[in-house]
Amino acid sequence: MTQTAEPVVTPPPIRDERVGRKSVLARLLARPEAGALVGAIVIYIFFFIIAPPFRSASSFSSVLYVTSTYGLMATPVALLMIGGEFDLSAGVAVTSSALCASLFSYEFTTNVWVGVLVGLVLALFIGFLNGWIVVKTGIPSFLVTLGTFFMLQGLNIALTQTITNQVASPDISTLQGFGSAQKVFAGSFTVGGVNIRTSVLYWIVFCAIATYILLRTKVGNWIFSVGGSAPSARAVGVPVGKMKIGLFMAVGLMAWFTGMHTLFLFNTIQSGQGVGNEFVYIIAAVVGGCLLTGGYGSAVGAAIGALIFGMVNQGIVYAGWNPDWFQFFVGLLLLGAILLNTFIRRRAEAAA
Repeated sequence: MTQTAEPVVTPPPIRDERVGRKSVLARLLARPEAGALVGAIVIYIFFFIIAPPFRSASSFSSVLYVTSTYGLMATPVALLMIGGEFDLSAGVAVTSSALCASLFSYEFTTNVWVGVLVGLVLALFIGFLNGWIVVKTGIPSFLVTLGTFFMLQGLNIALTQTITNQVASPDISTLQGFGSAQKVFAGSFTVGGVNIRTSVLYWIVFCAIATYILLRTKVGNWIFSVGGSAPSARAVGVPVGKMKIGLFMAVGLMAWFTGMHTLFLFNTIQSGQGVGNEFVYIIAAVVGGCLLTGGYGSAVGAAIGALIFGMVNQGIVYAGWNPDWFQFFVGLLLLGAILLNTFIRRRAEAAA
């Protein structure tokens, strides 16, 4: 009986784990907020050198406060943009919720907390309405919210003048509950002799929550998938319509919160406020790495974009420049951020 030699089995080649692995630099550059972080460092150094008042702790506290007023809204706007939509009514919605809370409390002589809750309902309804129209009709959110923008702007001015015969809401500082509401929405505390507004803490907390949702939850995955390709997301069971409506309502929620901060900081609200702020929120998100096409971005990037706006806003004042130049720097900042983000993304792809 003859024996045949068994075939020699060649073991599979040992894979070098370093092959196909991205370098640390490539991973860092691939982050949406990489370009914004570089820009923030450059702008900080620039104003630190040319504007001596910018170097003090109290001045930087002012920078953080201005940043928080942008960042509170830039965060939900960034989430909405990652989800593939825009909200051009975000700026005037802030004013609408504040006017609603103020006028309701004053005209009906209620506790201001009642007006605050009524303002919340209005803000959430505006967000729901925007999202519902976009989902049900398929009309681009740019057009839907542009229509909402004009309607809210007209209502803010017309109703305020009709009710109060002036362009601002009445002072509500004497109403019951004002003191507690002011502490919650527009309080401050001192650290090392430097006064810091609580809005700065709220901004950081909300940004952290948004970041956790995006990176650690199923809802965050849904937001990215909806913004990347809504049909594909729907095909794998993602509730696209509910996600979009929810994102618009998140913008409404933060519009309410920002409106309450403004109202209880100044005791009154101007009916024409907020016009143009929607572009600041969107630009802050774009500067932070959000794509206009959706499906890409981060809440941290939007926070850094808001910080850049805060530094430019106050840095121009501390440098003694004409504040009219701020709008020029806004446009320059947007163009520069887009170019820088594109450059860094391409370098990241090359380094990979």
